[in-house]
Amino acid sequence: MASALQYYPYLYTTPPFLVFFTFVFSNKDFKYSLKETRHTIHNHLPNPPVFFFFALSLSLSLSLLKRQKLSLSKMASSTVCVMDASGELGSSLVERLLQRGYTVHAVVQSGQNHGDDHDLKYLDGICCDENKKLKVFHSDPFDYQSIIGALRGCSGLFYTFEPPQDQPTYDEFMTDVEVRAAHNVLEACAQTDTIEKVVFTSSITAVVWRDDRTSDSSDLDERHWSDANLCRKFKLWHGLSKTLTEKTAWALAMDRGLSMVSINAGLLMGPQLSISNPYLKGAAEMYEDGLFVTVDLNFLVDAHICAFEDVSSYGRYLCFNHVINRPEDALQLARKLTPSSPPPPQSYEEDKRIFQQRISNKKLNKIMVDFQRGSQEIEQNNA
Repeated sequence: MASALQYYPYLYTTPPFLVFFTFVFSNKDFKYSLKETRHTIHNHLPNPPVFFFFALSLSLSLSLLKRQKLSLSKMASSTVCVMDASGELGSSLVERLLQRGYTVHAVVQSGQNHGDDHDLKYLDGICCDENKKLKVFHSDPFDYQSIIGALRGCSGLFYTFEPPQDQPTYDEFMTDVEVRAAHNVLEACAQTDTIEKVVFTSSITAVVWRDDRTSDSSDLDERHWSDANLCRKFKLWHGLSKTLTEKTAWALAMDRGLSMVSINAGLLMGPQLSISNPYLKGAAEMYEDGLFVTVDLNFLVDAHICAFEDVSSYGRYLCFNHVINRPEDALQLARKLTPSSPPPPQSYEEDKRIFQQRISNKKLNKIMVDFQRGSQEIEQNNA
């Protein structure tokens, strides 16, 4: 009996399903029968429900602790690639990753019609000779070999699509462009042995455009996809492009055995937001359906890094931190988008309707809690 009970202190940090095997095999001579082993457990352990509760709780705590240690180790040793770093999100990712200790390969568009200054306008203040952990690559998403070169030696990729400089607006032809670019990048990742994880930036517009978005009793979440035919019918080119591109990426990732997560972002509330943003096509319908959501740049950056560092992350994550479902919210956004436009009629300002939120980001919030705590500790240590 002593041989079995010598593991007693360890049982509280062991998952419950392992407790049985610990007791059965703890005696080298196997002189205790299954019946006697059960008798030993009942006589020497506390109330079974209490025991299992503490065993499970401590096991989960140790798992979280181990995950945090792995994240800190990954930050200190990993090289990651950010593509495309020439945009607002990409450049912010580069800056935050450098602050967390990563070596970063920042990929910017080749710029056939523009000089290097244009390509690096968002990286001002980050690119400097003293920053030895940053390497800038000029690449074309349709040039497979240039992508391979940028990924060489990287353990992860943060991929966000920026429209080509000679085709900056979304239209019916952008879908093919974005799909081909994503296919090239994912294929290059599959051919790069060092790549462990891909964080793929998608959009809420790949989720919300469905015929049943108002009739479905449950909130929209990661399980829902926009209807491509509906997008074509109403010329929702941004939704169509994001939907088909993300589906292409997932199909290729599963076929090639790539570990991938996607961040489906709401409307990015950054300095570059304008009325021409293709996300805004259909904004009135999203607003009335309780599906018009926005995300701050810092929160979006944190969500990408969290999804990369968290070993338990999987699948899709809807990313937003504000819902526009009140008239005052809609009015504030309208004034930001068109500051020179005349004020709305008095009847609009008196409108008190609040549309019920019908979209959920609970899955992302669960993994962001621990990440934000860890980020605060890192900032305090660097201060």
